[in-house]
Amino acid sequence: MMPQVLSVSRSSGRSLTGLIYGPEDGTPILFIAGAGTGKSMVFGEDLLDARGIRLITMDRPGMGGSDPDRTRTPASTAADYCFFVAAALGVTNPSVPIIANSQGALFGLAAAARGWAQTLVLVSPADEAANPSVRQLLPETARALPDLVQSAPDVAQDLLSSFTPDAMLTMVLDGSDAQDRAVYMTPAFDALYRTALAEGFVGGGSGYVADTMMAAARWPIDLAAITIPVTVLFGVRDQVHSPDHGALLTSRFPHARRRVIDEAGGALLWTHAELVFDAALRQSDALEQHASDRGVPDKAPN
Repeated sequence: MMPQVLSVSRSSGRSLTGLIYGPEDGTPILFIAGAGTGKSMVFGEDLLDARGIRLITMDRPGMGGSDPDRTRTPASTAADYCFFVAAALGVTNPSVPIIANSQGALFGLAAAARGWAQTLVLVSPADEAANPSVRQLLPETARALPDLVQSAPDVAQDLLSSFTPDAMLTMVLDGSDAQDRAVYMTPAFDALYRTALAEGFVGGGSGYVADTMMAAARWPIDLAAITIPVTVLFGVRDQVHSPDHGALLTSRFPHARRRVIDEAGGALLWTHAELVFDAALRQSDALEQHASDRGVPDKAPN
């Protein structure tokens, strides 16, 4: 079944565009995709009918069919997602599970902080690299961008503006191990990713630049105030998104659990889609069945 295309207008006149996958009567879940990818980035499409899930995606401002917002912040982006989900569901105050991947984690957290997420699942989330506690765990090369964003934001913005969809694809493949590259290089995934990157870098990549500038800076979110259930999922082979597989990140939430999956890597979202949906729907027994037996705690120690 082809996804439904939805475009809505904010009171300012800005347009927001997204896609809705799955059955009309399915349980709605918002999916927030990672760096430089638009509304076409999706996962687990083959599970939606059987699981009764209605998956909602959206081009962030400046991407795909969504108009730019020159004053965009994590909070305003979360407000745009809330407005779009409300329109998709025909309600005024939506309350849905949220799944956020990679750099999209920042916007999932901003949405949770606004109080309309039922649950939040962070899948291979990019960590807050500018946080001093995280920064000290990072290799020198991974400190360069957040340091530049803090010390010379105009230079950082110019650097990011030179990035292209092909460069993003190359960076992802070069940073992945052989098993993840095998996932990313399948014809179906390659076509999906290239389409989503074309959306993400429309108009010279201004949406990607805005996303990355926000993600590389200190996050203006009080994570300790997010009281909904949060699940952090990592693959043990993932060497890209977090220096400690999200242990420190998990410790910053009052109610969080972390799972590190032995057989997974950075492509966890696509190799373990069933597990991700289980976490979003808080199906704990199924989550435990898939979870690593490596002794990873529900909540990382402070």
